[in-house]
Amino acid sequence: QVQLVESGGGLVQAGGSLRLSCAASGRIFSNYAMAWFRQAPGKEREFVAAISWSDGSTYYADSVKGRFTISRVKAENTVYLQMNSLKPEDTAVYYCAAGLTRDWAQRMKYDYWGQGTQVTVSS
Repeated sequence: QVQLVESGGGLVQAGGSLRLSCAASGRIFSNYAMAWFRQAPGKEREFVAAISWSDGSTYYADSVKGRFTISRVKAENTVYLQMNSLKPEDTAVYYCAAGLTRDWAQRMKYDYWGQGTQVTVSS
């Protein structure tokens, strides 16, 4: 079992930055993928970014490439999402996920989810 707890959401103006954290507890296997998804009101949950727990390789949705950076600190069992140049369309609840998958953008492939943290970007 893996437990995930997100933090760091909030209200920010367009162009601003936020850093989300995802603290993981339980057994994290080295071949896990860790990811961030988001869900805006009335929309489906969508992929944002993913990172390999073992080697740190990353993958991003086109909508956030160049603005968001995913990283992990193994010693802290924590995954981060640095979000820069935020836009109103980034407003959503952001979820952390973990799973034994190479289909990083496929939300159904993830086994564990956090409770989510709200990010609101005002124009």
